[in-house]
Parts: sequence; structure tokens; C-alpha cells
Amino acid sequence: MKIAVTSASGKLGASIVKHLVNLIGKDNVIGIARTPEKAAHLGVEIRKGDYNSREQFDAVLSGIDAVLLVSGMDTPDKRIVQHRNVIEAAKQNSVKKIVYTSIVGAEENNAFSPIVQTNRQTEKDIQNSGLEWVIGRNGIYIEPDLEYIDTYVKEGEIRNCAAEGKCTYTSREELGYAYAKMLTEDKHNNHIYNLVGNAITQKQLAEDINTVFNTNLVFKNESVEAYKAERTEALGDFMGTVIAGIYEGIKEGANDVPSDFETVTGRPHLSAIEMMEAFRKAQD
Repeated sequence: MKIAVTSASGKLGASIVKHLVNLIGKDNVIGIARTPEKAAHLGVEIRKGDYNSREQFDAVLSGIDAVLLVSGMDTPDKRIVQHRNVIEAAKQNSVKKIVYTSIVGAEENNAFSPIVQTNRQTEKDIQNSGLEWVIGRNGIYIEPDLEYIDTYVKEGEIRNCAAEGKCTYTSREELGYAYAKMLTEDKHNNHIYNLVGNAITQKQLAEDINTVFNTNLVFKNESVEAYKAERTEALGDFMGTVIAGIYEGIKEGANDVPSDFETVTGRPHLSAIEMMEAFRKAQD
């Protein structure tokens, strides 16, 4: 069985490749990347594939039994067509199964909703493709917060607009394992899963970081408007608005959803502290 993973040069794609190799061996895993040399370190065959090129995917999905479609990072107006290029190429090549990395979130009422809407459209496109399918709706990655600890320490606080909202953080490592199982086990076919961990507030996030990293952080809540202004100034209009929308969604409860992780993997999801400890160990 040959399984291909798109965006293999990215952190999530690389994690999925690694876990697949552990399950089925490197000879059965194909990485697809827009810039193949960035994925060469993975130790598997890498093929060039750009989401904008249907022709490239027609070629790279030749001989593939299942494909993992990592959701694109482009603007909402482009992503649906990019994802359809992969879906149509999979059909053209008689790929048997497609697995998609979607996302948890509110489909309306915050600045992140347009991203969620495009993911839901791709979910529908996949369900209507005629292929076997599995859809994972990912929770928020915990790694960006951990990669940002030096800035948090400098400022003495974690600051956003999530208020008392709870977030079911996950990690790319946890997701990599879950998607490897979804790709290789037929019992998951035609299911949608929430791939999330245990729900915690931003205050609890700060306290857990303090425990693992010996910091002294507090959580400071801002209004949605103030946080959006701060993020857009720092990151530009598109990314700043998206980040503010994510935390607005957390505030509104969009990320406090039940987890299907144990159903997929056969074990409980790691706690926030356990994910932090694994991240710290990996950095040593």
C-alpha cells in the first residue's frame, strides 16, 4: 500500500510521514512538497506537487493507494480550488482513499470563520468524490505558544482576547499519530473526527507553562478589537485578523468540543503538560 502525504515539508506533514514510516515502512510512504529539497530529510521518496497545479498532482499521485491532504495555507478565495486540484487528481489516478486535515472552529461570527468555511467546503467535496474518505478536524496546535515563550517571558504575560474560553489544544506529534492510524485502518473510513485534547483556559495554559518551563507568566485578557489591532500591526491584515479570530472563537466556545482522539488512536490524548514536556525534551 502506497500512501502519499502532501505538504510533507511542513511540520504537520513531516510528523504524519514519520508516524506512517513507523507503521508501514519508508518504502510505502511518499512525501509530496512544493519544494522537494525541504522534505529530503524525511528519508522517503519525495515528489514535487504544488496545490496550484492540477497537472503536477495528476503526475505525482500515480500509483498511490491513499493520499493525505494537508489543508492549504493560502487565502480563503484560493484554497477551495487548490484542494480540488488534489481531489480531482486522486480520482483521475484511481486513488482509493483520501484523508483531509480540516479544523475545529465556528463557521460564522468571527474573523476565523472564512477559513473554517473553506475547510467545510473541502470536506463536502471529499465526501462527494466517490473515494473512501476520513476527515480530521484539528484543534489548535500548542507548539506556537511554546515557541513564543521567550516573548511571553519578556512581556511577563500571555495576552489575547480568549477571556475564560476553553481551548482543546493538540500538538503536531499527536496529530501525526492520529492521521497515520486514519490512513492505515479501514475502520475509520467515512468518519469525521475531532482531533483535540483536553479543554483548558488561557489562565491554565499560563500556569502549565510555568510548571514545565519554570516561568512566572500570567494571563491578561484584552478586548477583541484591541487584540485584533495589535495583531494586525504586528503580522499584517490577513494573518493578524486570522489570529484574532482564532482567539475570539475560543472566547465564544468554538474550540471547546468533545474529542474523538482516543477512538482514532486507542489511547487518551496527552495533557497540555505532557505535550509541553515532550516539546521541551525534543528541544534538548
